[in-house]
Amino acid sequence: MKAVIIVILLLGLAAVAAVIAINYRVVTYAADRVYWDVNDVPDDRPVAIVLGARVADDGSPSNTLYDRTLTGVELYKAGKVKRLLLSGGNSEPDVMKRVAIDLGVPATDIELDAEGVRTYESCLRAKSVFGIDRAVIVTQDYHLARSLFLCSELGIDAIGVDAKRRDYDGERFHWIREYFARVKAWSDINMR
Repeated sequence: MKAVIIVILLLGLAAVAAVIAINYRVVTYAADRVYWDVNDVPDDRPVAIVLGARVADDGSPSNTLYDRTLTGVELYKAGKVKRLLLSGGNSEPDVMKRVAIDLGVPATDIELDAEGVRTYESCLRAKSVFGIDRAVIVTQDYHLARSLFLCSELGIDAIGVDAKRRDYDGERFHWIREYFARVKAWSDINMR
């Protein structure tokens, strides 16, 4: 019985160590690739990949989604990117497009990816479907490390810009969730 308990404890410690190591790998990769101000972003990337988030039942963007879209628009207006790829599931890309157009981006400079239902798919499809090699990823701070890691591993030279403009409902949950989402992202890349 003692041997079983020891094995279970060792397996548990190994799992915790793996989660810590993977998070360290993902976060350190992204550390020098994140910009906090749109004006500091280099203008050598042709496209901003704006990642989706929740849309309310009435069709309005959540604060998270609105802020991501607004940040993408600011990159476009500042001449940092030439076009926007709005990626998400369900109605997210259509809602983002409506916001971007309302904020002054011409529809001709917007592409939609309604099959980017997870960050992994958004990055994979940006490369394989839309042919993107260099990009700015637009999302909130808690989501940037994983997004940049996935883009890099899928062949996109990406930098990220933080779209956080306020505190969001459930933000603490998102920070905690990211520890496990980074492990899932690592396994999506390394165990496919």
